[in-house]
Amino acid sequence: MTRYSLAIDIGGTFTDAVLLASDGRSFVDKTLTTHNDLLEGFFRGVELVTGRAGIKPEEVDDVLVHATTVVTNALIERKGPPVALLLTEGFRDVLYIREEHRYDMYDPQIEFAEPLIPAERTFTVDERMYSDGTVQKGVDRDEILDIIRQCREKGIVSVAVCFLNAYRNGENEETVRKIFAEEAPDIYVSLSSVIAPQMREYLRASTVAINAYTVPITRPYLTALISELKNRGFKQQPLIMLSNGGVIGAERASTMPVRMIESGPAAGALVACYFSRIFGIRDLISFDMGGTTAKACLIQGHEPLVTGTFEVDRRYRFKPGSGMPITVPSIDMIEIGAGGGSIATVNDLGLLKVGPESAGSMPGPVSYGRGGTDPCVTDADLVLGILAADRFLGGDMKLDLEGAQAAYEKLGQALNLPRDKAAWGVFELVCEQMAGATRTHATERGIDYRGLPLLAFGGAGPVHACMVAELTESTKVIYPPLASVLSAFGTLVTPAQIDLVRSYVTTLDGTDWDAVDGVLKSMTDEGKTALSEAGIRDEDFQFSFSMEMRYLGQQFEVRVDLPEDPRIKKDTAAIAGLFETEYKRQYGLKLDGMQIEVVNWLVTASGRQPERETAPAAGGTDGRGDESRVLQIRGEATDVPVWQRSAVTETDKIPGPVIIEERETTIFVLKDWVVTRHESGSLVAEKTGDK
Repeated sequence: MTRYSLAIDIGGTFTDAVLLASDGRSFVDKTLTTHNDLLEGFFRGVELVTGRAGIKPEEVDDVLVHATTVVTNALIERKGPPVALLLTEGFRDVLYIREEHRYDMYDPQIEFAEPLIPAERTFTVDERMYSDGTVQKGVDRDEILDIIRQCREKGIVSVAVCFLNAYRNGENEETVRKIFAEEAPDIYVSLSSVIAPQMREYLRASTVAINAYTVPITRPYLTALISELKNRGFKQQPLIMLSNGGVIGAERASTMPVRMIESGPAAGALVACYFSRIFGIRDLISFDMGGTTAKACLIQGHEPLVTGTFEVDRRYRFKPGSGMPITVPSIDMIEIGAGGGSIATVNDLGLLKVGPESAGSMPGPVSYGRGGTDPCVTDADLVLGILAADRFLGGDMKLDLEGAQAAYEKLGQALNLPRDKAAWGVFELVCEQMAGATRTHATERGIDYRGLPLLAFGGAGPVHACMVAELTESTKVIYPPLASVLSAFGTLVTPAQIDLVRSYVTTLDGTDWDAVDGVLKSMTDEGKTALSEAGIRDEDFQFSFSMEMRYLGQQFEVRVDLPEDPRIKKDTAAIAGLFETEYKRQYGLKLDGMQIEVVNWLVTASGRQPERETAPAAGGTDGRGDESRVLQIRGEATDVPVWQRSAVTETDKIPGPVIIEERETTIFVLKDWVVTRHESGSLVAEKTGDK
């Protein structure tokens, strides 16, 4: 009996929907994101794919997975409700002082993103916890009651609590939560000892502040989603994609939205790992370009790079330290404002600039005909002839070619260039921005990006990937099936997973294994609960263990993955060897005779890898390059053959330049590249000569 699984990925411009049948059939569609009511676009996508499959909601009997930008949007737009922050007395300005680091030491007018919670909504509490977890002074109930009264007066709907050393013992924070639950149950409370139980006060405060800021948005949103799915006849509870590349139950996800910030992009990185295994390619670059942003992630050994901290709302997008840090495990990727909706402008120096501002889905690019007036990347692709005005989304969404041409006439005048050269300039510049971001991302991590294959997906990814590949010295680009909605598909091939971290600082030789047992047991118990809520059976639970260590006296840690639970053998010599091997790999040396300090203990709890895949569509006979259209490539009119993707067979070798169309996206391959079809249904473009 056929089973169906459904995935919905809400992006900045489009909402993608994928319905996957257990026999490998897939049904996909895209609809514009409805930012004023995200659930409207969600269910429009659901109706489109279930309608294509001819099934009813109750027939979706496998999983229902959701990736969403709701948290990211709330942070970038700063339109959240009033939120308060409770800190230890004497530490009121922690969000303003930050780490006292300047991300650009030569900029005399350096700026940081304003804290989400201003000083006037920050309260201090006369409590104190020692660094060893001993309570020096508990919480006074009357003091908290007075804070609750002030919160009422200020209209506060959510509070973040971050007491000094709470990562070691959350007793005082828990007391505050209980008092709020008794006296103000309508106010959401986020505790740093629950959300981010790690050392480093500013990181912990920033993380819990972001969680508190977004809980009043995600909790009602996901509650309404669960309710509406039930009303429409869906039997399954939705699973939510997290930043770490795993999925978890919607109820738990709603209480920890800080873990959902990279929800959609993480799914894209995970599906890149999926295809790296299919192709037998250990290392590649995941390149995801949508309507609003482009994301790049390095895949090594069929796994994505993972980081324990990342930033949102960077004041300067390439500058680490200019945004708000979050200390939760996340897929390590770089994201820039370079998508189909990115706006092209001329700056004060008369130079062309693309992004980071985006037209989004409303009003969108000029060619969408929804009131947009600024020339965007999608408009450039249309003016150049790469996109066909009457074939966008299979013809369901007609593009306004004349409007796009008029917008680029105006931009060309400002640049003193013909219209078509202005459009090509935008095309080249946005590709260079994405290539530059990829080079920076790889180089900062000590990885040689040159020659690494690109996996291109997202609505605009296949349009620009070949040019990005040339700029990153790559010789292979892979265009997978379902490329336009691949992040949504990625949520269906990733396991339920939650990554947990606890700080327990000790020298490796002096480890108190009884204390470590308590730390790790609390994490494995929490992991079991989260997996059970996601519908995972006990026999499918899997746990992996890692440690973050450094030489005593250093500031930064090195993550070491362990082959088994460290409590089994308690072999500190073997752990030290793993640390020194990883340290030498990253820094080129090791420090013999130096003591090693453990800072964080990490546990990953996951279910088994889902076995879902799509059946590749067979090659056909229609649209085999017998059609062509004129493209403006580097300022020259070029007659380029147009193929339909469904017509490409495994025996074809198609030379570039060529356009290969499918309903949801367009592949543009440059001269000196040849396209073939892989047995998986992917198309592969390989460089054959010099540029």
